[in-house]
Amino acid sequence: MSNRSGFVPGSIPAAYLPPAEDAGSVRHKGKGYPPAPEPLPVPVMDNHTHFDFPADNGGGGFTAALAAALDAAEAAGVSGAVQVGTDLESSRFTAAAVDSDPRLLGAVAIHPNDAPVLAGEGTLEPALAEIEALAAHPRIRAIGETGLDYFRTGEDGREQQHYSFRRHIDIAKRLGLALQIHDRDAHDDVVRLLKEEGAPGTVVFHCFSGDTELARICNDNGWYMSFSGTVTFKNSHNLHEALAVADRELLLVETDAPFLTPHPHRGRPNASYMVPYTVRSMAARLGANLSELGAQLSANTLRAYGSWAEA
Repeated sequence: MSNRSGFVPGSIPAAYLPPAEDAGSVRHKGKGYPPAPEPLPVPVMDNHTHFDFPADNGGGGFTAALAAALDAAEAAGVSGAVQVGTDLESSRFTAAAVDSDPRLLGAVAIHPNDAPVLAGEGTLEPALAEIEALAAHPRIRAIGETGLDYFRTGEDGREQQHYSFRRHIDIAKRLGLALQIHDRDAHDDVVRLLKEEGAPGTVVFHCFSGDTELARICNDNGWYMSFSGTVTFKNSHNLHEALAVADRELLLVETDAPFLTPHPHRGRPNASYMVPYTVRSMAARLGANLSELGAQLSANTLRAYGSWAEA
């Protein structure tokens, strides 16, 4: 079966194929992009992805052209995406990318793991000033990804992470933007700092990694929970339980591509066209109708970030 875009379920979208001489390594060694899924019956948006990150697809590090990658996503029922910056370079890329294709919105920030490094160099303040300037673009709809990461940054960097997170919260509030949170092994402090600073009107826990306790806190505060491919993993019991108690009105879906590829293609590079694998897994876990869940996810995403059609 194919559609007007030439999409064939089970194939690898042409946007993600390396040059012909390398195609064998992708198709036969299992290192490259997975086959495309059956398109979703109701389109959704990938609310967190990194088109600027090259992925090793077994074919010489080929990076798909942005428009072609978005074509592949659209053919699979993923009508738009939020391109997310993690440093100045990727945030500049984001600001340029959102001007190049109407299927993109953007988010810009300094990643929490970079904050202590920049602070040590004395460049954190000018970096934050540039993030705020980039965020003035009308198609930049979020400050992120920001937050706390206690997995990769030790206790000696926590003070700088806390400071940077507080500054990002302030920028989001003053500009009226959503806040996309990176929270790794730091749930309690993320919640504490949000409450101390006063959370922005829209908060998104990107790649939600909490348990039922954090899900209930999000429910109580109206904070969105964005589930990635990790929710499809059989051993992600905490995520399965959190998904079950999360308010449907607060659910979002993402790839965090090229990372966190959903089952059954875990370990291979991820892309926005693979969102259907995660949405189908979520629907199965929830016992939900796939079309109804897709419509809910789309409505939630529009409520969080605004219309893709707006300037």
